[in-house]
Amino acid sequence: MTDDTRKGETDCCPTLGTRELALGYGERKVINGLTVEIPPGKVTAIVGPNGCGKSTLLAGLARILAPRSGAVLLDGRDINTLATREVAHKLALLPQDASAPDGLTVEELIQFGRQPYRSLMRQWSPKDAEIVQAALHATQLQALADRPLDALSGGQRQRAWIAMTVAQDTPLLLLDEPTSALDLGHQIEVLELVRELSRKGKTVVMVIHDLPSACRYADHLIAMHQGEIIAEGRPADIVTEALVERLYGVRCTLLHEPGTGAPLIVNPVSIRHTPE
Repeated sequence: MTDDTRKGETDCCPTLGTRELALGYGERKVINGLTVEIPPGKVTAIVGPNGCGKSTLLAGLARILAPRSGAVLLDGRDINTLATREVAHKLALLPQDASAPDGLTVEELIQFGRQPYRSLMRQWSPKDAEIVQAALHATQLQALADRPLDALSGGQRQRAWIAMTVAQDTPLLLLDEPTSALDLGHQIEVLELVRELSRKGKTVVMVIHDLPSACRYADHLIAMHQGEIIAEGRPADIVTEALVERLYGVRCTLLHEPGTGAPLIVNPVSIRHTPE
């Protein structure tokens, strides 16, 4: 089994989407009647201003937040009717506020990714150990396997958390702000890892605040505003000066990166009214 040929234990690329999905918290409705399909085998970035429903949508896709109406569809079936173990074999989530016990090492954290495959009848196996080692290799953490998480840099720690989701060996990865609080170098490090996972066959959905990074590293963009999808498609096709202004209240000049064609934002100026 090699990194280039190894696939998830499901041996397929499941589909993920929503149908007339409504989500909210308490009395507050955040998303209402949203229908979307996630392109399989691609990196999809969900972007938009604070409070637009990005993380709420991701929570719904991950079955963390139950729908008020409508459905999240995994392989065409309502995800909330499926067994937890079945979902965990197809979909892994890295939440924004992930935390681990003090003193836990990188390898010990990654081993938690194998929990969905363990039971009274199936304990730790050579295959589990092999997959953990493959996750260490995929995230370039072999030399840090025995290092405590709290001794790592921010970028290394985030790679360790992503490695845990890789060890879950699912074809679908959901990442909530994987570059949050990282400096530029570590952001690039994590996003390059996301691209590499996609090249190896993973479907990745990530919530990300930085629009230029989303444009550079994502194949597919979902732009949200006030709980609705207002644009969707390839970044080079949908990102315009008008879209940036509508999403963020920012006027800018839009250029395109040589070679990739990724949109680049220059000369941004906020036009939002601030209280006096």
